[in-house]
Amino acid sequence: MAGNAPTASEYVVHHLTHLNNTGHAQANIVDWSVINLDSMFYSISIGLLTIFILWLAARKATSGVPGRFQGFVEMMVEMVADQAKGIIHSAESRKFVAPMALTVFVWIFLMNAMDLLPVDLLPRIWEGVYAAGGGDPAHAYMRVVATADLSAALGMSCGVLLLCIWYNIKIKGLTGWIHELFTAPFGSHPLLYPVNFLMQIIEFVAKTVSHGMRLFGNMYAGELVFILIALLGGTATMFGFVGHIVAGTVWAIFHILIITLQAFIFMMLTLVYIGQAHESH
Repeated sequence: MAGNAPTASEYVVHHLTHLNNTGHAQANIVDWSVINLDSMFYSISIGLLTIFILWLAARKATSGVPGRFQGFVEMMVEMVADQAKGIIHSAESRKFVAPMALTVFVWIFLMNAMDLLPVDLLPRIWEGVYAAGGGDPAHAYMRVVATADLSAALGMSCGVLLLCIWYNIKIKGLTGWIHELFTAPFGSHPLLYPVNFLMQIIEFVAKTVSHGMRLFGNMYAGELVFILIALLGGTATMFGFVGHIVAGTVWAIFHILIITLQAFIFMMLTLVYIGQAHESH
Protein backbone atom coordinates (compact mmCIF):
# COMPACT_ATOMS: atom_id res chain seq x y z
CA MET A 1 0.00 0.00 0.00
CA ALA A 2 1.37 3.38 -1.03
CA GLY A 3 1.61 6.54 1.05
CA ASN A 4 1.63 6.46 4.85
CA ALA A 5 1.94 3.09 6.53
CA PRO A 6 -1.49 1.59 7.23
CA THR A 7 -2.80 1.13 10.75
CA ALA A 8 -3.19 -2.37 12.14
CA SER A 9 -6.92 -2.41 11.40
CA GLU A 10 -6.40 -1.09 7.86
CA TYR A 11 -3.73 -3.73 7.24
CA VAL A 12 -6.03 -6.55 8.40
CA VAL A 13 -9.02 -5.27 6.44
CA HIS A 14 -6.90 -4.83 3.31
CA HIS A 15 -5.64 -8.42 3.51
CA LEU A 16 -9.12 -9.81 4.14
CA THR A 17 -10.75 -7.98 1.22
CA HIS A 18 -11.26 -9.83 -2.05
CA LEU A 19 -10.50 -8.62 -5.53
CA ASN A 20 -13.96 -8.72 -7.08
CA ASN A 21 -15.73 -7.62 -10.23
CA THR A 22 -17.33 -4.59 -8.56
CA GLY A 23 -14.11 -2.85 -7.54
CA HIS A 24 -15.54 -2.17 -4.08
CA ALA A 25 -13.77 -3.07 -0.87
CA GLN A 26 -16.82 -4.54 0.79
CA ALA A 27 -19.87 -6.40 -0.45
CA ASN A 28 -22.82 -8.16 1.11
CA ILE A 29 -22.01 -11.71 2.17
CA VAL A 30 -24.87 -12.96 -0.03
CA ASP A 31 -24.70 -11.10 -3.32
CA TRP A 32 -25.01 -13.12 -6.52
CA SER A 33 -23.71 -10.22 -8.62
CA VAL A 34 -20.29 -10.23 -6.91
CA ILE A 35 -17.57 -12.55 -8.19
CA ASN A 36 -14.37 -12.86 -6.17
CA LEU A 37 -11.88 -12.86 -9.01
CA ASP A 38 -8.91 -13.79 -6.83
CA SER A 39 -10.65 -16.93 -5.54
CA MET A 40 -11.65 -17.87 -9.07
CA PHE A 41 -8.10 -17.37 -10.36
CA TYR A 42 -6.34 -19.34 -7.64
CA SER A 43 -8.88 -22.16 -7.42
CA ILE A 44 -8.86 -22.71 -11.21
CA SER A 45 -5.07 -22.36 -11.48
CA ILE A 46 -4.45 -24.78 -8.63
CA GLY A 47 -7.10 -27.11 -10.05
CA LEU A 48 -5.19 -27.23 -13.33
CA LEU A 49 -1.97 -27.81 -11.39
CA THR A 50 -3.63 -30.69 -9.54
CA ILE A 51 -4.70 -32.30 -12.82
CA PHE A 52 -1.17 -31.86 -14.20
CA ILE A 53 0.45 -33.43 -11.12
CA LEU A 54 -1.87 -36.45 -11.20
CA TRP A 55 -1.43 -36.79 -14.97
CA LEU A 56 2.34 -36.63 -14.55
CA ALA A 57 2.19 -39.34 -11.88
CA ALA A 58 0.09 -41.57 -14.14
CA ARG A 59 2.36 -40.98 -17.15
CA LYS A 60 5.51 -41.80 -15.20
CA ALA A 61 4.06 -44.87 -13.49
CA THR A 62 6.14 -48.00 -14.09
CA SER A 63 5.75 -51.63 -13.11
CA GLY A 64 9.23 -51.76 -11.62
CA VAL A 65 10.53 -50.30 -8.38
CA PRO A 66 8.75 -46.94 -8.01
CA GLY A 67 10.62 -43.71 -7.41
CA ARG A 68 9.83 -41.41 -4.50
CA PHE A 69 7.22 -39.41 -6.38
CA GLN A 70 5.48 -42.48 -7.80
CA GLY A 71 5.65 -44.25 -4.45
CA PHE A 72 4.07 -41.29 -2.69
CA VAL A 73 1.28 -41.03 -5.27
CA GLU A 74 0.65 -44.79 -5.12
CA MET A 75 0.39 -44.58 -1.33
CA MET A 76 -2.21 -41.81 -1.64
CA VAL A 77 -4.14 -43.71 -4.32
CA GLU A 78 -4.26 -46.82 -2.12
CA MET A 79 -5.33 -44.78 0.90
CA VAL A 80 -8.21 -43.14 -0.96
CA ALA A 81 -9.20 -46.42 -2.64
CA ASP A 82 -9.36 -48.18 0.75
CA GLN A 83 -11.49 -45.40 2.22
CA ALA A 84 -13.82 -45.43 -0.79
CA LYS A 85 -14.13 -49.22 -0.67
CA GLY A 86 -15.17 -49.13 2.98
CA ILE A 87 -17.83 -46.45 2.39
CA ILE A 88 -19.15 -46.99 -1.14
CA HIS A 89 -20.00 -50.62 -1.80
CA SER A 90 -20.72 -50.21 -5.50
CA ALA A 91 -17.59 -51.14 -7.47
CA GLU A 92 -19.02 -49.37 -10.52
CA SER A 93 -19.45 -46.10 -8.61
CA ARG A 94 -15.96 -46.33 -7.11
CA LYS A 95 -14.43 -46.21 -10.60
CA PHE A 96 -15.41 -42.54 -10.70
CA VAL A 97 -15.74 -41.60 -7.04
CA ALA A 98 -12.32 -42.81 -5.85
CA PRO A 99 -10.28 -40.82 -8.44
CA MET A 100 -12.57 -37.85 -7.87
CA ALA A 101 -11.97 -38.04 -4.11
CA LEU A 102 -8.20 -38.16 -4.66
CA THR A 103 -8.43 -35.12 -6.94
CA VAL A 104 -10.49 -33.25 -4.34
CA PHE A 105 -7.96 -34.07 -1.62
CA VAL A 106 -4.94 -32.89 -3.62
CA TRP A 107 -6.79 -29.82 -4.94
CA ILE A 108 -7.94 -28.64 -1.52
CA PHE A 109 -4.56 -29.44 0.06
CA LEU A 110 -2.77 -27.27 -2.51
CA MET A 111 -5.28 -24.44 -2.12
CA ASN A 112 -4.88 -24.63 1.66
CA ALA A 113 -1.09 -24.69 1.30
CA MET A 114 -1.19 -21.20 -0.23
CA ASP A 115 -1.60 -20.06 3.38
CA LEU A 116 2.03 -21.03 4.00
CA LEU A 117 3.33 -18.36 1.62
CA PRO A 118 4.48 -15.09 3.22
CA VAL A 119 1.37 -12.99 3.86
CA ASP A 120 2.56 -10.00 1.83
CA LEU A 121 4.33 -11.82 -1.02
CA LEU A 122 1.65 -12.13 -3.71
CA PRO A 123 -0.43 -9.12 -2.54
CA ARG A 124 2.68 -6.90 -2.83
CA ILE A 125 3.40 -8.20 -6.31
CA TRP A 126 -0.20 -7.48 -7.27
CA GLU A 127 0.05 -3.97 -5.82
CA GLY A 128 3.05 -3.34 -8.09
CA VAL A 129 1.20 -4.63 -11.14
CA TYR A 130 -1.89 -2.59 -10.18
CA ALA A 131 0.18 0.58 -9.72
CA ALA A 132 1.97 0.00 -13.05
CA GLY A 133 -1.45 -0.03 -14.68
CA GLY A 134 -2.27 3.36 -13.20
CA GLY A 135 -4.36 2.14 -10.27
CA ASP A 136 -4.13 3.09 -6.61
CA PRO A 137 -2.19 0.35 -4.73
CA ALA A 138 -4.37 1.01 -1.70
CA HIS A 139 -7.22 -0.55 -3.68
CA ALA A 140 -5.18 -3.49 -4.99
CA TYR A 141 -6.94 -6.23 -3.07
CA MET A 142 -5.75 -9.81 -3.32
CA ARG A 143 -6.47 -12.94 -1.23
CA VAL A 144 -4.62 -16.07 -2.23
CA VAL A 145 -6.31 -18.78 -0.11
CA ALA A 146 -9.42 -19.70 -2.07
CA THR A 147 -10.66 -22.09 0.62
CA ALA A 148 -10.79 -19.14 3.06
CA ASP A 149 -13.50 -17.66 0.83
CA LEU A 150 -16.97 -18.71 1.94
CA SER A 151 -18.37 -18.59 -1.59
CA ALA A 152 -15.61 -20.92 -2.87
CA ALA A 153 -15.97 -23.38 0.01
CA LEU A 154 -19.75 -23.50 -0.34
CA GLY A 155 -19.38 -23.79 -4.10
CA MET A 156 -17.36 -26.98 -3.64
CA SER A 157 -19.84 -28.37 -1.13
CA CYS A 158 -22.69 -27.58 -3.56
CA GLY A 159 -20.78 -29.59 -6.17
CA VAL A 160 -20.80 -32.54 -3.76
CA LEU A 161 -24.55 -31.99 -3.25
CA LEU A 162 -25.12 -32.25 -7.01
CA LEU A 163 -23.15 -35.51 -7.07
CA CYS A 164 -25.28 -36.85 -4.20
CA ILE A 165 -28.47 -35.98 -6.09
CA TRP A 166 -27.08 -37.61 -9.24
CA TYR A 167 -26.24 -40.86 -7.45
CA ASN A 168 -29.58 -40.87 -5.62
CA ILE A 169 -31.32 -40.78 -8.99
CA LYS A 170 -28.88 -43.18 -10.66
CA ILE A 171 -29.05 -45.83 -7.92
CA LYS A 172 -32.71 -45.54 -6.91
CA GLY A 173 -34.29 -44.13 -10.05
CA LEU A 174 -36.06 -40.78 -10.17
CA THR A 175 -39.37 -42.16 -8.90
CA GLY A 176 -37.61 -44.22 -6.23
CA TRP A 177 -35.72 -41.21 -4.93
CA ILE A 178 -38.83 -39.00 -4.93
CA HIS A 179 -40.66 -41.75 -3.06
CA GLU A 180 -37.85 -41.82 -0.49
CA LEU A 181 -38.00 -38.05 -0.08
CA PHE A 182 -41.63 -38.31 1.06
CA THR A 183 -41.51 -41.58 3.03
CA ALA A 184 -38.22 -41.43 4.98
CA PRO A 185 -37.41 -41.28 7.81
CA PHE A 186 -40.82 -41.58 9.52
CA GLY A 187 -42.62 -43.98 7.20
CA SER A 188 -45.05 -44.05 4.31
CA HIS A 189 -48.19 -42.28 5.49
CA PRO A 190 -49.88 -39.35 3.70
CA LEU A 191 -49.92 -37.27 6.88
CA LEU A 192 -46.18 -37.76 7.26
CA TYR A 193 -45.27 -36.85 3.67
CA PRO A 194 -44.74 -33.10 4.36
CA VAL A 195 -42.74 -33.84 7.53
CA ASN A 196 -40.56 -36.40 5.78
CA PHE A 197 -39.92 -34.09 2.83
CA LEU A 198 -39.03 -31.19 5.13
CA MET A 199 -36.63 -33.38 7.12
CA GLN A 200 -34.95 -34.58 3.93
CA ILE A 201 -34.48 -31.03 2.63
CA ILE A 202 -33.13 -29.88 6.00
CA GLU A 203 -30.66 -32.79 5.96
CA PHE A 204 -29.40 -31.93 2.48
CA VAL A 205 -29.05 -28.23 3.32
CA ALA A 206 -27.39 -28.89 6.69
CA LYS A 207 -24.86 -31.31 5.22
CA THR A 208 -24.00 -28.95 2.38
CA VAL A 209 -23.65 -25.85 4.55
CA SER A 210 -21.65 -27.60 7.29
CA HIS A 211 -19.42 -29.24 4.68
CA GLY A 212 -18.38 -25.90 3.22
CA MET A 213 -18.44 -23.90 6.46
CA ARG A 214 -16.09 -26.33 8.21
CA LEU A 215 -13.41 -25.85 5.56
CA PHE A 216 -13.96 -22.10 5.31
CA GLY A 217 -13.93 -21.51 9.08
CA ASN A 218 -10.67 -23.33 9.69
CA MET A 219 -8.84 -21.79 6.75
CA TYR A 220 -10.16 -18.28 7.45
CA ALA A 221 -8.99 -18.52 11.06
CA GLY A 222 -5.58 -19.78 9.95
CA GLU A 223 -5.22 -16.94 7.45
CA LEU A 224 -6.17 -14.38 10.10
CA VAL A 225 -3.56 -15.74 12.53
CA PHE A 226 -0.84 -15.39 9.87
CA ILE A 227 -1.93 -11.78 9.26
CA LEU A 228 -1.77 -11.01 12.98
CA ILE A 229 1.68 -12.59 13.22
CA ALA A 230 2.79 -10.43 10.27
CA LEU A 231 1.56 -7.38 12.20
CA LEU A 232 3.74 -8.43 15.12
CA GLY A 233 6.78 -8.27 12.86
CA GLY A 234 5.87 -4.73 11.84
CA THR A 235 6.22 -3.28 15.33
CA ALA A 236 9.87 -2.32 14.61
CA THR A 237 11.04 -3.72 17.96
CA MET A 238 13.34 -6.62 18.80
CA PHE A 239 10.49 -8.33 20.64
CA GLY A 240 8.25 -7.95 17.62
CA PHE A 241 10.90 -9.26 15.22
CA VAL A 242 11.78 -12.28 17.36
CA GLY A 243 8.13 -12.93 18.18
CA HIS A 244 7.24 -12.74 14.51
CA ILE A 245 9.90 -15.32 13.57
CA VAL A 246 9.13 -17.71 16.42
CA ALA A 247 5.35 -17.44 16.25
CA GLY A 248 5.34 -17.61 12.45
CA THR A 249 7.51 -20.72 12.43
CA VAL A 250 5.50 -22.51 15.11
CA TRP A 251 2.17 -21.63 13.52
CA ALA A 252 3.37 -22.63 10.03
CA ILE A 253 4.50 -26.05 11.31
CA PHE A 254 1.20 -26.57 13.12
CA HIS A 255 -0.73 -25.26 10.12
CA ILE A 256 0.74 -27.99 7.91
CA LEU A 257 -1.31 -30.42 9.99
CA ILE A 258 -4.41 -28.23 9.69
CA ILE A 259 -4.29 -27.87 5.91
CA THR A 260 -3.77 -31.61 5.49
CA LEU A 261 -6.48 -32.51 7.98
CA GLN A 262 -9.02 -30.16 6.43
CA ALA A 263 -8.37 -31.56 2.96
CA PHE A 264 -8.75 -35.09 4.32
CA ILE A 265 -11.96 -34.26 6.21
CA PHE A 266 -13.52 -32.63 3.14
CA MET A 267 -12.60 -35.67 1.04
CA MET A 268 -13.95 -38.13 3.64
CA LEU A 269 -17.23 -36.26 4.01
CA THR A 270 -17.55 -36.25 0.23
CA LEU A 271 -17.20 -40.05 0.25
CA VAL A 272 -19.63 -40.40 3.17
CA TYR A 273 -22.32 -38.23 1.58
CA ILE A 274 -22.03 -40.00 -1.78
CA GLY A 275 -22.07 -43.33 0.07
CA GLN A 276 -25.30 -42.31 1.81
CA ALA A 277 -26.81 -41.59 -1.59
CA HIS A 278 -26.33 -45.29 -2.41
CA GLU A 279 -28.29 -46.41 0.65
CA SER A 280 -32.04 -46.86 0.80
CA HIS A 281 -34.06 -45.89 3.84
